[in-house]
Amino acid sequence: MSVDMSKHFSTSALIKFTLPTIAMMIFTSCYTIVDGFFVSNYAGKTALAAVNLILPPVMMLASFGMMIGTGGSALVAKTLGEGDNARARRHFSLLIIFAFVLGSVLAVGGWFFMEPTAAVLGATGQMAKDATLYGRMMMISMPFFILQYAFQSFFVTAGKPKYGFYVIVVAGVTNIVLDFLFVGLFGWGLVGAALATNIGELIGGGIPLVYFARKRSTPLYFVRPHLRWPVIGKACANGSSEMVTNIAMSMVGILYNWQLLRFIGEDGVAAYGVIMYTAMVFAAVFMGYSIGSSPLMSFQYGAQNHTEMRSLLWKSLGLIAVASVVMFLLGQTLAAPLSAIFVSYDAALLELTAKAYRLYALCFLFMGFAIYASAFFTALNNGLVSALISFLRTLVFQVAAVIVLPMLFGIDGIWLSVTIGDALTCLVAATLMIALSGRYGYRKRGEKPAAA
Repeated sequence: MSVDMSKHFSTSALIKFTLPTIAMMIFTSCYTIVDGFFVSNYAGKTALAAVNLILPPVMMLASFGMMIGTGGSALVAKTLGEGDNARARRHFSLLIIFAFVLGSVLAVGGWFFMEPTAAVLGATGQMAKDATLYGRMMMISMPFFILQYAFQSFFVTAGKPKYGFYVIVVAGVTNIVLDFLFVGLFGWGLVGAALATNIGELIGGGIPLVYFARKRSTPLYFVRPHLRWPVIGKACANGSSEMVTNIAMSMVGILYNWQLLRFIGEDGVAAYGVIMYTAMVFAAVFMGYSIGSSPLMSFQYGAQNHTEMRSLLWKSLGLIAVASVVMFLLGQTLAAPLSAIFVSYDAALLELTAKAYRLYALCFLFMGFAIYASAFFTALNNGLVSALISFLRTLVFQVAAVIVLPMLFGIDGIWLSVTIGDALTCLVAATLMIALSGRYGYRKRGEKPAAA
């Protein structure tokens, strides 16, 4: 049965509702993590550096799926909250078609521009060849990867978060098994890793197409849509912050790689890649919770249930605070073991990675609040404020930090850049959430904004 989003959610119920989406995001991150493990251990650090170098541009394209999914689910959930299920289904169907068409266009363009992109990023020789090969193969399944991202949000909006989790589990396990076969046993190297990811993404984006094509016990399923560009525009505007976040994070990753090539060389890029692989899991928890809880906020906003909106907000902030401390402690404790999984074959690289990881892990104290704040305003259909938070977090604060801090602290400044960027974002986000509390009704009547 679908979960009734109109009911009151206790803390335990909220955790239970969002847990499948959190797990879904973790499994999604497994695609690149597993690829990184097998590429590093079976193809070497040059191939690993090549994957790390080209992955940010690939993820920039995939971020359009998150934009359509988060922005579209906010619009659809609000429409459901208003009681117009038929219109919600038309919106949903239109947005999925748009996601697939856009993904196909981006895949074709990405294929042709992959080689010059690798060159612009600084790749030369074998590293350039490997980066181009891996990037082009990622374009094969790009339309389905974009659909996978979109469906992650729509499964939650449909009240079926567990179904979304099941799909990602199947896709993730398939990717892991095929990586073992293609790379570990058959020795296909980068081609094998990319092919395993292709098949996993085809499953992740294809199964939901079949599921929603059949009418089930859910308010959402495919119907004949009406072409409404304002609907597409509204969904894209709502989700623009999530797209900006992912694109900007990819741009920061590119800048990181550029700085590390200058200061350390190939080993620096490989170390950063290892940190990103494992940090993806930590970030996936925050992202999964934000995506999983957003439709609840959107529904209550559509229903104008301010009491429940306030309850969801405070419970969310409390859960994120606890998770942030736990993840920081895990990052400090597991820095060396996690690094050893990928680069145990190189003692110097292992030492560099473990030290860098402990510095980088400071960002886990702030990351969750920054991610949730942006998703919160997306849920309220305020794409402008959400995009502003994301823009400041990545394209302003983190970019400035990764440029300036190395001048002051050397290599350590690079690893601390994300922490500084997220900490400044939290200050801005808190100010905006307090200032707009009265407008959206999640502040108790009679309270002053400063007490929100």
